[in-house]
Amino acid sequence: MCGLARIILDRGARASGSDAVESEAVADLRTSGIEIATGEDPAASELPEGCDLVIASAAIREDDPALQAADRADVRVLNYADAVGLAMRGRTGVSIAGTHGKSTTTSMLAHCLVECGLDPSYIAGARCPQLGGGWRVGASSLGDAPETRPGIFVAEACEFNHSFHRHQPTVALINNVEEDHLDFYGSIDEIVESFRDFARLLPPESEGGRLLIAHDGGHRREICTGLAAGVSTFGFAPGADYQVVHDASAGRIGLLEDGAYIVGWDTRLAGDHNALNAAAAAILAHWLGADWDAIGQAMAGFEGVDRRMQRLGTVATRDGGSAGVIDDYGHHPSECDVTLRAIRTSFRPRRLICVFQPHQHSRTRFLLEQFAHAFTQADLVIVPEIFFVRDSEEERRRISAADLVDRLRESGTTAMHVHPFAAIVEHLEEVLADGDLVVVMGAGPVWQIGRDLVERGTSPRADRDRENTP
Repeated sequence: MCGLARIILDRGARASGSDAVESEAVADLRTSGIEIATGEDPAASELPEGCDLVIASAAIREDDPALQAADRADVRVLNYADAVGLAMRGRTGVSIAGTHGKSTTTSMLAHCLVECGLDPSYIAGARCPQLGGGWRVGASSLGDAPETRPGIFVAEACEFNHSFHRHQPTVALINNVEEDHLDFYGSIDEIVESFRDFARLLPPESEGGRLLIAHDGGHRREICTGLAAGVSTFGFAPGADYQVVHDASAGRIGLLEDGAYIVGWDTRLAGDHNALNAAAAAILAHWLGADWDAIGQAMAGFEGVDRRMQRLGTVATRDGGSAGVIDDYGHHPSECDVTLRAIRTSFRPRRLICVFQPHQHSRTRFLLEQFAHAFTQADLVIVPEIFFVRDSEEERRRISAADLVDRLRESGTTAMHVHPFAAIVEHLEEVLADGDLVVVMGAGPVWQIGRDLVERGTSPRADRDRENTP
């Protein structure tokens, strides 16, 4: 929503909005001249004078006062995905879809296109420091470029609530397809069907329509059968149209097309999952007009996005050593598993301690068994309260953080339930030792724990505490 607000502002409209709480993102929007009301501010329930259009995120309930005010005033209401779809009109829309890796791949592609001189617009759900945020407006996307082809607009495409069906892409990626959002979808079959309908938004290959889909894990046969757009696959398998080769020990990614080597680069990001994300971004960049050599140089320089295995710093420990702190957005069992494996392999900590906040009670309940086996790489898992969002009160009562802790313990993982966040920070300060690594993981406000831990661990108070420790 922040990126969309900036894009709307840059296109000449007057934008304002509301959010539940104050945050860095809210402060950044205000700096840009966008008025934001938060919390109990009456302005959060009202429409600004002369309002022509209301855009609501998927998290906004139908009984929200501002939406009710729009209904009474007969003001047009769009959801976020509808607005993104409209922004794609007249441009080369590129939709990045998949259960995992959307934000990272979107940012990788945007960075690559910028470095290769293709001047894209992009919007993602995560902030990329190299691009100045989670959004960008390129001159070509505003119609100011001298070339005749439409400007490139890259957007993350979420499958929840069929949101990505509102996009209007010319080119698309399906990175992977797994069970998620089971509060909306009834089964994996329904999810695959939704991705199939998304793929059918693409124009025929004769009109430039192209789909890049995972060779393994993308349900490509079910999704691509009868598709008019051109289809290519990518993955580690030799049978993929684009084969990805990842040397994790050397930090090197190579890409082959039909068995022939085409490009390679040194990567700064750990994990096979990031190798696949990077390869997908590179392939799409080439499809959009970038040269392979320039793509390799651009991908080698990509530094990552916020909250994706983001190193926050180190804290001094009571035994006179130091422990590292990493922040990550992972909130699905597969994401948690691959991220922890990548961290364990790349950083080789003495102990790997994961603070994991489940996101939504329904997701935790539906995927409880997968979560129970997703943290085998962690020496200790600390679980705060489940982040309550979108679910009903009835759903909230059906499962708790303690239930997840019990299943983790039953599966052989050392786990404990600690609440509130301040107590978790204090517990970590007590138990951390030299060589430990803390991973703070989840899609809710759990990120505060990592930042608080680092800030306290480098404060004069923390130094005094260590000096007084026998």
